[in-house]
Amino acid sequence: MFQLKWLMQNMKGSKAAYITALVLSVVCNGLHIASPFFQSEIIDTFISNENALENLKTQRSLFIWLLVGMIGFTLLRTVLQYSCNMYYEKASQGMIYRIRTFLFRKIEIQDAAFYNRYRTGDLMTRLAGDLDMVRHMVSWVIKSCVESLSLFVASVTYFFIIDYATALCILAMTPVIFFVTRLFSKKAGAAHRKVREASAAMSTAAQENISGNRVVKAFARENYEKDKFRETDEEYRSSNINAAMVWLKYHPLIEIAAGGLSVVLLLCGGVFIINRHLTLGQYFAISGLLWAVSNPMRNLGNLVNDWFRFMASAAKIIEVYYEEPQIVDPEEPVEAPERFEGSIAFDNVSFSIEGKPILKNVSFEIEPGETVVIMGPTGSGKTSLINLIARFADCTEGSVSVDGTDVRSYRLNDLRGGISMATQEVLLYSDTIDSNIAFGNSSLSEEEVIRYARLADADEFIRKLPQGYATIVGERGVGLSGGQKQRISLARALAVKPAVLILDDTTSAVDMETENHIRTSLNEGLDFPCTKIIIAQRISTSRTADKIVILENGRVTAVGTHDELKSREGYYRQIYELQSGINASESEVRA
Repeated sequence: MFQLKWLMQNMKGSKAAYITALVLSVVCNGLHIASPFFQSEIIDTFISNENALENLKTQRSLFIWLLVGMIGFTLLRTVLQYSCNMYYEKASQGMIYRIRTFLFRKIEIQDAAFYNRYRTGDLMTRLAGDLDMVRHMVSWVIKSCVESLSLFVASVTYFFIIDYATALCILAMTPVIFFVTRLFSKKAGAAHRKVREASAAMSTAAQENISGNRVVKAFARENYEKDKFRETDEEYRSSNINAAMVWLKYHPLIEIAAGGLSVVLLLCGGVFIINRHLTLGQYFAISGLLWAVSNPMRNLGNLVNDWFRFMASAAKIIEVYYEEPQIVDPEEPVEAPERFEGSIAFDNVSFSIEGKPILKNVSFEIEPGETVVIMGPTGSGKTSLINLIARFADCTEGSVSVDGTDVRSYRLNDLRGGISMATQEVLLYSDTIDSNIAFGNSSLSEEEVIRYARLADADEFIRKLPQGYATIVGERGVGLSGGQKQRISLARALAVKPAVLILDDTTSAVDMETENHIRTSLNEGLDFPCTKIIIAQRISTSRTADKIVILENGRVTAVGTHDELKSREGYYRQIYELQSGINASESEVRA
């Protein structure tokens, strides 16, 4: 029942509207007995009565008032039902808006570990389909439960007022229906949880395939992906069929039991009328309200079905709703300066992921304004190292300091506000190039956007596009080459004027001439002080660096300048000789 408690907690701001709707539901369904009551009086007084004609003459005003009452209560019930539905809709939409907003904000503040656990398609399912099921629970399932219960209670109470014997005969069928519903509920829960898991898997498969469609086409794997998606789609179809079959197995039994009420009333009511235990008007009143007993029983199966669908969806939402990030602001943060100087120190830093060591006892310092290149073989921990600076992850041992203060002592926004990153894997939004460059600082003028594009050597190709800086790029930058996306990403990183600029192999997809232009811009073209940390594999990038850090197997094996490191035995000298063609075999030069 935790899901219901959570649901009520999120009704804050809509509770008054929802309680009003529930009260109106009870009143509306209680008023259903009004019409049968008036019909019973009309039949017994003016139709089946031995003195019906005389009564019609002498009690005409009563006849008119009974008709007016029947019509009036029907109109009143219609107006109340309309108001009731409006309150339900207002409360459910307000609640789902708050949950969706909170859920997105909660996802937005999560750290890398969270995104390693949850797939994009699964998160999209929680934000869309699962939330719709929660709204359905509030606006329909609970509403139907209240309406069915109030209608059932009001009708049965009225039956007992008319004739307790007839009421008991009708209620004799209810235990059978409740027993069948109980059996159904035991099977339905597991079936709907499986449907929910299959739905998430299918959404993930579709999302990954669509976002990676160019890779699929590049390897001519369309048929493979079609078959792969067909498997997830088949799993979803099968789980839906299984859930439906559970319902279809028990639904006929519920229908037979509910339909049996008419047979019971026909037999018992007929006997009671013959014995004058029941009047014709009373019989018609009970017959006219029989649906008010049978329908709630029929709805039990559907309500149980929807209940378990809600439970499966709500469990998935709650899982993310209460998820807390590992990387958070300190309880007593150190006030960051208006602008960092840019000094960085790694002091015996070790870092592990799920017990697997990535960095081991890394120590080195970077002075303000220095350009530092980090080199090393693939998997040596270069990206993990720079992620520690902006606290995308926290070191397991040791400390990383910016301006002499441990990064864990700063507020996240203050720390990351002074650091800018551009990575090899570029994400551009489906927006104009101008907006993508100004993403970190939306107040940038057009002239400033152009200036940073020129520093990144992107201005020339941007102007050749159909609408220039107003050109809308496709999702994730589709339509641009890898080098063009990297240059826009670099312009975006420069546009915030960071105190620390981190480039993770940002020039890997550009030619040597462009790389030389970018390197010159970073060394001479910036009008603000900036410490630059560059992950690179090209000697042309590291040649002019103030310091080069060699990382191998998670350890710093060498630190020095280009001239110092090329004269020593080790990784850097090997790379230098390979890229320069010195002492290299023909196969190594080609490589």
